Amino acid sequence: MNLIEGNINGAGKKVAIVASRFNEFINAKLIDGARDCLVRHGAADNDITLIRVPGAFEVPFAAAKAVDAKKFDAVICIGTVIRGDTSHYEFLSAEVTKGVAALAMRAAIPVVYGLVTTENLEQAIERAGSKAGNRGWDAAMTALEMMDLNSKKI
Repeated sequence: MNLIEGNINGAGKKVAIVASRFNEFINAKLIDGARDCLVRHGAADNDITLIRVPGAFEVPFAAAKAVDAKKFDAVICIGTVIRGDTSHYEFLSAEVTKGVAALAMRAAIPVVYGLVTTENLEQAIERAGSKAGNRGWDAAMTALEMMDLNSKKI
């Protein structure tokens, strides 16, 4: 069997991180995790571009702009949606997920879903660097592997 998989190496790679400002206290930790992962694996700090948007709903739009700019080797999408007392959570998380997925299917570069969707604040905190690791770091690891895989002939 032939095996094709990506390696983890950010050297020379340009990455856009598109991040929501809403729930900033969580997203800041996710951004830090993604940046730390990229830099620790060879990416230059000045090759990482942070694009801020008001909320999670705006992430797919800005991510599409980053893809269309043709300046990046990958786009990492970061945001946090926490369930509240209304049905807003279901609509928002579903539409953001669909938007990022649709973009990932058409993009010529990896578009990585690094959004956190949780039932409560405690779960969000757990996914931003405590018990459940850091979803930003995880998304950056995915981006690193997929950038390398994207460069290989399949």
